[in-house]
Amino acid sequence: MNEVNHQRIKTNGIWMHIAELGKGPLVLLLHGFPEIWYSWRHQITYLANHGYHVVAPDMRGYGDSDSPLSPKSYTVVHLVGDLIGLLDHFGQQQAFVVGTDWGAIAGWYLSLFRPDRVKGLVTLNVPYFPRSPNTKPIESVRQMLGEGSHVFQFQEPGRAEWSFARYDYLTVMKKFLLLNRTENLVAPPGMEIIDYLETPSLLPSWITEEDLQVYADKFLESGFTGPFNYYRAMDLNWEYLAPWQGSKITVPTMFIAGDKDIGFETLGTKDYVEGDVFKSLVPNLEVVILDGHHFIHQEKAQEVSHEILSFLSKISVD
Repeated sequence: MNEVNHQRIKTNGIWMHIAELGKGPLVLLLHGFPEIWYSWRHQITYLANHGYHVVAPDMRGYGDSDSPLSPKSYTVVHLVGDLIGLLDHFGQQQAFVVGTDWGAIAGWYLSLFRPDRVKGLVTLNVPYFPRSPNTKPIESVRQMLGEGSHVFQFQEPGRAEWSFARYDYLTVMKKFLLLNRTENLVAPPGMEIIDYLETPSLLPSWITEEDLQVYADKFLESGFTGPFNYYRAMDLNWEYLAPWQGSKITVPTMFIAGDKDIGFETLGTKDYVEGDVFKSLVPNLEVVILDGHHFIHQEKAQEVSHEILSFLSKISVD
């Protein structure tokens, strides 16, 4: 990681921190919640060593990137704008895009809005879901999971900030990054999600105390309001996305899921990604299901890196 170059660049009205390594075709690695560029540490070196120019930003609101205060500054339109600015900064018409969790959502909508800028897309754990024509996302979440869902609890400004603040940052990181539940993530009535999550006493082999401390130190500086604002902009996304109702993602795409991800079985994600609707919305699609949990790019770093490289290589040949 010592060879990685760090810089802050101006894009879409904010300063965005990026970590980059290697030369060759551009690959963007987009992290999710609650992560930073460091989540891609394994893929950065692996892909750079195989002839790619790898750029892993801290997404807006995270790490050393700017964190606008208003939730209205965290829509998918803003996220896509940030990425277009990155491509323009490097003078690239197209890039390969790899995203997990909220980074996957950013990748999906970059590919929907500007397919001309995406050579190939790899998303982890969050598939592309069609926009409901009638029901806003937060109401859908409430109907499906109730008010104990983290998505619902993150809506009210200050609520999650206050509950998270009762723990030190290292503990918060352990509660989320080491999450190995497979059922839906829903706190019992009257309980905050951060209180409901357990703090593992033993670390799995794929992450160290030092790794977790890297995250804790960054979130100590930046706080969680920026990350929560992604959730607080979900209903606004729904309004903005109306013109793309029924649209397809046409770029070549690989979707990678961990079979033990939260809700993969219980929320019907498995049936959805293996069924016809997903493939009808993303016609040029390859689905890969691996043995793993939500942070599979860290937990099964070698397997995920290999899948990404094989996909990028295939697109490059095509």
